[in-house]
Amino acid sequence: MPHQVALTLAANVPSDKVESLKQLLESMGDGVANGSVIDFGALDGVHFARFIVLDETSDLRGEPLPAKLLYLSDLDISRERHLGELVDLGSDGIDRLFEHCDGYPEGRRRTRDERLAYLRRHRIPEQAFYVNTIGRSRRQIREESELRDRLEDFLDGADGLRTKEPSEIRRAVQEHVEGDRSLRWALKPPSGLDFGFRLRELAHAIAMPLLLLVLLPLLLLAAPIYLVLLRMHERKDHSPHDKPPPELAQELAALEDHLVQNPFTAIGFVKPGLFRRLTLIGVLMGINYVTRHVFNHGNLAGVKTIHFARWIFLDDKRRVIFASNYDGSLESYMDDFIDKIAWGLNIVFSNGFGYPRANWLIRDGARDELAFKDYLRLHQVPTRVWYSAYGRLSCANIGNNERIRAGLRGEADAEQWVRAL
Repeated sequence: MPHQVALTLAANVPSDKVESLKQLLESMGDGVANGSVIDFGALDGVHFARFIVLDETSDLRGEPLPAKLLYLSDLDISRERHLGELVDLGSDGIDRLFEHCDGYPEGRRRTRDERLAYLRRHRIPEQAFYVNTIGRSRRQIREESELRDRLEDFLDGADGLRTKEPSEIRRAVQEHVEGDRSLRWALKPPSGLDFGFRLRELAHAIAMPLLLLVLLPLLLLAAPIYLVLLRMHERKDHSPHDKPPPELAQELAALEDHLVQNPFTAIGFVKPGLFRRLTLIGVLMGINYVTRHVFNHGNLAGVKTIHFARWIFLDDKRRVIFASNYDGSLESYMDDFIDKIAWGLNIVFSNGFGYPRANWLIRDGARDELAFKDYLRLHQVPTRVWYSAYGRLSCANIGNNERIRAGLRGEADAEQWVRAL
């Protein structure tokens, strides 16, 4: 079974081409990609994908930052294979998008190798990456959704079957699946993760704690100094409660709630100084570790509605992007985080300029609900072109479908399994 990977591309856009690029993105979707320029559905192994434009701005020191075109995707296949498919199956669309960017090969005789080389050069790494369930492929999600639909149809068409005992219902369903060649695959468990991947993850899971153990004496000596510096910085933090302009709120709202899921993209400046930058580097290293080895099966510290998420440094670590794909409305999404892991939000976002004031890195901050929600809205980027491979399925739906398949092999209580149907 494949493991999921993230791909992030970022290319600078000259000022005189920004408006044209935005008009092109507007033609590609109204919050959901319409497939007119890039047909994501024709590409293998894509769970989610989006194109966004970051406007030109100035950093906290007043230095100009150019506009950027960003492409983000969550994949079952390797990044290299996905880039190859983008070029092979969507070369016209890739040209139309990236010819707005600095350094893109000119002329109509662009070669495959030139396009690939350009995209490779503009890949940037993710500092942390969250997957709802590592190893659950797009194909598995779609097949198990179809399985549930077909089993529902069978039960609806079988006169009186729903009134029988759960064990009888399951046996009847099992016999139906065994007798249908197109469904027999469901009687087998999904293929396991690649052995090499599992071995590398195990090595990483062990190596990091060992490294911390070796460094523990130094960390204990440094901790008091760090805490003093932290409080000094927190007391000087600039934390205004700015509200997003009404027109931004309206634009964002118009792009949301077209499907069961929504995309979220936000960008902000890291607070000035080496202390905050080093703190954020360490925090994101820690997040990357726990999302890989602890929160890797449908639960991000109590939040169960996120399919994928990533944290990315941009502009020589002066800015950070957070992007996710989640279930439900933005309001419920923010409430979920505030109620369950406000401390986790503070650890990351309190290093961002303008964030509600936090104390000791984990206290307060997001607990100021209105200030936190306004901060997120103010830093949110409109996501007009967004693709989901299974837009009618929530995380709960996907997990339930997986349990239905497992129950066909007798791996669940019959009564609970029938309830899942």
